[in-house]
Amino acid sequence: MLRIALPNKGRLAEDTRDLFNDAGLEVRTAGDRALTASLGGEYEAIFVRAQDIPEFVADGAADAGVTGWDLVQESGRPLASRLDLGFGRCRLVVATRDDGSPPSLDALRAAPAPTRVATVFPRITRRYLDAQGIPAEIVPVSGAAEIAPHLGIADVVVDLTSTGSTLRVNGLREVATVLTSSAHLVTADAIAATPRAAEVEELASALASVIRARGQRYLMANVPRSAVDHVRAILPGLNGPTVIDIASAGAFVAVHAVVAANAVYRTIAQLRTLGAEGILVTRIERLVP
Repeated sequence: MLRIALPNKGRLAEDTRDLFNDAGLEVRTAGDRALTASLGGEYEAIFVRAQDIPEFVADGAADAGVTGWDLVQESGRPLASRLDLGFGRCRLVVATRDDGSPPSLDALRAAPAPTRVATVFPRITRRYLDAQGIPAEIVPVSGAAEIAPHLGIADVVVDLTSTGSTLRVNGLREVATVLTSSAHLVTADAIAATPRAAEVEELASALASVIRARGQRYLMANVPRSAVDHVRAILPGLNGPTVIDIASAGAFVAVHAVVAANAVYRTIAQLRTLGAEGILVTRIERLVP
């Protein structure tokens, strides 16, 4: 049975469980503190800290894992992304005090002494600053890096942000983006040469079908037969709308199509203008192209 390492707490854990549940891989545990679980009877889950998942997967304790791409990059382990899950989006950024301190990477390069940089991501930070030609002394911290400049521990921070609000509240200004991150399904590079590769691909396909369906709706409507050509322009769907004769073989035909959820309101209004009736919109659980 494929073993998958999942985050054990936090928003990342909640979003991961929601995705697996929607894919029909319900997380079934013996209790709230259980360290393992069945995923719909198809796979086995182990619950560990998100930052430990790259190590578990790289060392073979798990065949696959779900964690942030920032943590994968920081681990430095030979891991491959099988699927971007789309949640947990954030950016790792360089930030300085918003009080006239060096405003750019050029200023950091020209600084008379190496810049002290506080971060929870020392490996990523070192690689980035070296690539940028910025002399720096890395100050590893375990959290709350944004306080470091105010305490005199560092001049600059490299920290995660999603909206930038926490940095602004703490008097910091973004200078550059180091990388963008989100939750990924990852495996060890070596798994490609094993029988597990096909199972991982099946898992990735199942999760991808759920992600693809989010933000999409299935629309059905009866439209005048004479308006079908106009309907094709309104409902492009995946490969154009499906047009079906109604049993009465009258002046109307039934059209079915997949449409973007944020375009449903406008699409319905356009169909009504063409004389459409009996419009029905439903959610889609999975979408396999």
